[in-house]
Amino acid sequence: MKRRRQKLPATPVTATIEKFSHDGRGIARINGKATFIQGGLPMETITFKYTRLARDFDEGKVLSIIEPSPHRVEPHCQHYAFCGGCSLQHLDEQTQIHEKQTLLLDSLARLGHCQPEVVLEPLTSNHLHYRNKARLSVRYLEKKQVAVLGFREKNNPAFITEMKHCSILNARFNAEIDNLRDLIGALDDPSTIAQVELAAGDDDIALIFRNLTKLSVRDEEKITQFAQAANFRIFLQPGGADSVYLLYPREAGDFLTYDLPAEQITFQFHPTDFTQVNAGLNQLMVQRAINLLALRAEDVVLDLFCGLGNFSLPMAKYCSHVVGVEGSDAMVNRAQMNAAANALSNTEFLCANLDSETALIALESYQFNKVLLDPPRAGALELVKQMDKINPQRIVYVSCNPATLARDADILVNQHGYRMLSAGVMDMFPHTSHVESIALFEKG
Repeated sequence: MKRRRQKLPATPVTATIEKFSHDGRGIARINGKATFIQGGLPMETITFKYTRLARDFDEGKVLSIIEPSPHRVEPHCQHYAFCGGCSLQHLDEQTQIHEKQTLLLDSLARLGHCQPEVVLEPLTSNHLHYRNKARLSVRYLEKKQVAVLGFREKNNPAFITEMKHCSILNARFNAEIDNLRDLIGALDDPSTIAQVELAAGDDDIALIFRNLTKLSVRDEEKITQFAQAANFRIFLQPGGADSVYLLYPREAGDFLTYDLPAEQITFQFHPTDFTQVNAGLNQLMVQRAINLLALRAEDVVLDLFCGLGNFSLPMAKYCSHVVGVEGSDAMVNRAQMNAAANALSNTEFLCANLDSETALIALESYQFNKVLLDPPRAGALELVKQMDKINPQRIVYVSCNPATLARDADILVNQHGYRMLSAGVMDMFPHTSHVESIALFEKG
């Protein structure tokens, strides 16, 4: 029998926020029941309305602030109340990163049953206009005869925020948002554009238009004129990910670039490739990983989930040999291309299923003494289970999910005998609840 949905209370409720949740909402206890309240900060007294009632927890949204937190600030963006692109602009930047550090350490203690011997100073870079990769939804409103371009709304994901500007997206792209929206609205069939994907390198910006139907010659000309005026590259995607092709300028080629100046390395990447969204933070992160590994000339390093070589290539400058492993043939090819372009001959890249229970067995003969792990949100469970197959002395784990880092740290520390020497957070995504972190493990 289907349970009837409970009717939401209409009367505002007063509460005190106790702490943050993992997704940046405030947590209050109402009659002993946890209530996750959007817009609430720790130690604030607020009024809120319920937005959902569930068996184990409830959800709500702030209506008014009775006693504000000293760390509450005015959001940078006029769209913040609705837009799902950010969730923490009402909290000052220093406290944001402090709360993320607290969440990391809590996850390690509660889920990983371990704590770092040293808590690393948080890494921070630009707080505004840092985001070089993003996917924006598009919808043409027939009745209003206008196109809407933006992130999904935080409370109504079926709706798109009508963005006029964005304080976190790449500044050059931000300056063209109005022109881009007007362009889409002026197409012969504006409803054919379902999404625009941004990819920015150090010098060039590419946009990928997801077009549901073939564009007319006149529409391609309009898009080309926009691209010329903005000095953007435009790609079209009429089908799946492998259908992406360059529309303008044809002579420019498919690849963008970004640099790691400290190692004098230049990477080439396709706009559809995974790259770190925050270029300034990425440079600091690579340096921290290299420092934590304490690389020496004789070291043989394994880079798991190596991607296009973001860590592999700079590490190769400091050690004897680096082997990068990735699950995608395309990214392995990209890493090999970048190694050759940077004249790094002490690298090797392999394609393998890193979720396999035997992924590390084929690598035993290399005698790695150091490992870098940079997995997706799901973590590296199967790999850490097998870590005794290669038994490295040092492991640096870069994580985008504190929960899976904690789970994997539990195995490394409490089953394989590693010490967690240090851990800390890195502010890859300011003004959001996303927590990027790094941890160092050493055997014995």
